[in-house]
Amino acid sequence: MSEYFESVKLPKERVNVVIGKKGEIKRKIQKKTGTKIKIDEESSVSIISDNGLSIWHAKDIIKAIGRGFSPEKALLIDGENYVFEVIEINDYARNENDIKRLKGRIIGKEGKSRELIEKSTGAFISVYGKTVSIICPIETADTVRKAVQMLLEGAMHKTVYNMIEKKKMELKKDRIFNLN
Repeated sequence: MSEYFESVKLPKERVNVVIGKKGEIKRKIQKKTGTKIKIDEESSVSIISDNGLSIWHAKDIIKAIGRGFSPEKALLIDGENYVFEVIEINDYARNENDIKRLKGRIIGKEGKSRELIEKSTGAFISVYGKTVSIICPIETADTVRKAVQMLLEGAMHKTVYNMIEKKKMELKKDRIFNLN
């Protein structure tokens, strides 16, 4: 059986979060994914396994922690029920002022925009550095991604919220029809 290897670079301030107290978080990630994880002094995380899919899940969990999520939220990622995605704010910004403004659009006044998207879709959103990261149920991933992209492109918040509500109703309808 062949062994697979992946490497992830973390922000230095997030390395201890991946390790956890006495290595507890690192062990949880290894146990959940069936991988071996090594972290060097350069903030580089090496992931080793004989299963490529396991490495992919471990890499997403570690990247999610690196993008500002708590280990508890990051450990939800399994590729079947919850997925992880990163959107680069730089793709929508011309300069540093744009980045700050766009981060503010995603978060909203007193966090209300992010909170509404999260509550409506079951997602968790982290705005960290120059990225917006999402952990969400696979069934709402397209909606959350579209909502964030719409806000980054300058859509009115009300338009985004209406789109989310419309998608929610479509999902409910699909579930009802699938049960029959």
